[in-house]
Amino acid sequence: MNELALGAFRDRTNQAPPARPSGEAGSLFQRDRSVQPPAYAPGYKTSVLRSPRNALLSLESSLSELTGPVFGHNEIGPLDNDLIRNYAKTGDPIGERIIVHGRVLDESGRAVPGALVEFWQANAGGRYRHKKDTYLAPIDPNFGGCGRTLTLEDGSYAFRTVKPGPYPWRNYVNSWRPAHIHLSIFGTSFGQRLITQMYFEGDPLIRICPIVNTIPDQDAIDRLIAPLDLNASAPLDTLAYRFDIVLRGQRSTLFENRKEGN
Repeated sequence: MNELALGAFRDRTNQAPPARPSGEAGSLFQRDRSVQPPAYAPGYKTSVLRSPRNALLSLESSLSELTGPVFGHNEIGPLDNDLIRNYAKTGDPIGERIIVHGRVLDESGRAVPGALVEFWQANAGGRYRHKKDTYLAPIDPNFGGCGRTLTLEDGSYAFRTVKPGPYPWRNYVNSWRPAHIHLSIFGTSFGQRLITQMYFEGDPLIRICPIVNTIPDQDAIDRLIAPLDLNASAPLDTLAYRFDIVLRGQRSTLFENRKEGN
């Protein structure tokens, strides 16, 4: 899909942010901690050694964490949100071509513009371009597996890529990770960063994934699954999946690095 088609795609998917409920200006919604996965989950083996055994400390953020450093908007390149082209050397990468799009919202449904959204993933065979990934699937010479973009005024973002493949991992003898994409959302400074994973509607590996199953609430799991969005697809080219990201509140997306942010 060319740049004009991607622009038309953005126009089709941009929507006005939901109105903020009356009487709630400046309010913070109660966090529902019952949906959070426990730090110690024996079914997810690596959590056994790395989970804390003592009560967590609550520390106030410092001024430097809240105010800087910041990233420059002019550092975003024209192909940063196109993983099909931003690493290609001899042709397009192998795999199912997809668009991932959505909006970044606050707890009241208001758009969060200007947020830096980063994304990284395995290739269509389930292998990351990383020296520590020794899975026998081949490296795709035309796929780097990472990119970034900024949210628009209405909080929308979009990027083009190939659908990642599942891959085995050493949890049990035959454990497999579902196809997923990692997403990082930066606020106004590098101290304001949240990281999550997006899964794909209909993947049978989701329900048996030991990592996913650490989440005790099915609605919270469902918020990590992107539904197919044929209305945003490019005919004869690219399927689309929609993944909205809610930063806080009872409908918050689960974030793996800062559970206190939900």
